[in-house]
Amino acid sequence: VQLQASGGGLVQAGGSLRLSCAASGRTFSMTAMGWFRQAPGKEREFVAGINWSGTTDYADSVKGRFTISRDNAKNMVHLQMNSLKPEDTAVYYCAARSGSRIRGNYDYWGQGTLVTVSS
Repeated sequence: VQLQASGGGLVQAGGSLRLSCAASGRTFSMTAMGWFRQAPGKEREFVAGINWSGTTDYADSVKGRFTISRDNAKNMVHLQMNSLKPEDTAVYYCAARSGSRIRGNYDYWGQGTLVTVSS
């Protein structure tokens, strides 16, 4: 699976952004997809994930603000980010793993897209 993330940018606190990840590969529909982020000086962290059946999981820090979705017909996964905070500033990565589990090690990674939230 090859992944291409897009949609990052600069936004003011309280604003919204929508990240997209285009995936290639015949087995996309059977993978779990995730979004991770890495802020400067910090470790990469899980943000949200969705499996092939539509089950979702979120980090506590983004629950109620971020929504992950996927379109298996278009091999796309999206992350709608609302009520953004300066602490959401990071490079965001989409990732894929085989199977239905959302948490765990991911096998495939896209390039990052930078999200900057100004106060």
